[in-house]
Amino acid sequence: MPIRSATAAFLAALAAFALPAAGAATADVTPPPGSEIQLFVENDKWARTDRYYTNGFKLGVGVPFDLLQSPAAAVLRGLDPDNGADVQVGLFLGQNMYTPRDITIATAQPDDRPWAAWLYLGGVAQRARGNRLDTVELDVGVVGPAALGEQVQKAWHRLVDARQPKGWDNQGPSEPAFLLSYLQKRRYGNGNVDTVIHGGATVGTVMDLVRAGAMLRLGNRLDGFGPDTIEPGGAMLHGTRAQGVDGYTGTSWSVFAGIDHRWVAHNIFLDGPVFRDGPSVERRRYVRDRSVGFSLRVDRLRFSWTRIRRSEEFRTAAGGGGAQRFDSLNFGVEF
Repeated sequence: MPIRSATAAFLAALAAFALPAAGAATADVTPPPGSEIQLFVENDKWARTDRYYTNGFKLGVGVPFDLLQSPAAAVLRGLDPDNGADVQVGLFLGQNMYTPRDITIATAQPDDRPWAAWLYLGGVAQRARGNRLDTVELDVGVVGPAALGEQVQKAWHRLVDARQPKGWDNQGPSEPAFLLSYLQKRRYGNGNVDTVIHGGATVGTVMDLVRAGAMLRLGNRLDGFGPDTIEPGGAMLHGTRAQGVDGYTGTSWSVFAGIDHRWVAHNIFLDGPVFRDGPSVERRRYVRDRSVGFSLRVDRLRFSWTRIRRSEEFRTAAGGGGAQRFDSLNFGVEF
């Protein structure tokens, strides 16, 4: 099954990342230098809502060698073939969930956002040169019941004693899905204030879109290209971040505000399944995210919090869906 295949591949990558080489004289479980682990969690509950894009989860490892990364790395080298040896790579396992406004209704709600989930294995390839960062991410997985949205949301709601969702039987059928995304960032400024602009595109059965935006950061010892984020191409790998840096010591921090504009030609979570019939609503072609937050680094540990306000994504016969707020947390450790 697609889920088992994706999960098995990811676990194999984690094993290769964490375990010593076979036949080593002594056991050594220290991850190789240049590696990292990242965890992303996005949820609307902290923003006092429980609807629409209700939860996102992404666990990843950055690895200093080409492991299951040939597709994304090949795309990046094809787009910009110079200095191919400095491409950094990583692996991700993620899940997104989407629900209507009232999750306690068991019957279909044609005048609200469809129930949907997306479970995926992702590979990312990345290169930084000067003030420019290029990232390609390829995500392959499943949508529909096979994406386990119902099981995960119900288990989590039992754990936190929240309302039980009752309408997952109304989601669209299971089908394979993929995304290929390219994102470029450019940074202008110094260690105390900078501006990061970005632009990119995504194609695939999950979404087709182009995007552009900017972020302003204020802080101390600013590095990288802004906070790491869960969307395709949004995370900066340690192997890229560490280029030209002789170790990390001390503390750095920033506060930031940004905006992201997206022109969306297709969104499977609103337009419905690609290969079969399923629930759908009228998709908005233009979506805007406004964000504020802060980030903190202590030596090789990283944390960031971002509050995101997303403009209306869809309309139905009963009216518009309205804007949404949710929070994004990122935790990272580097080796």
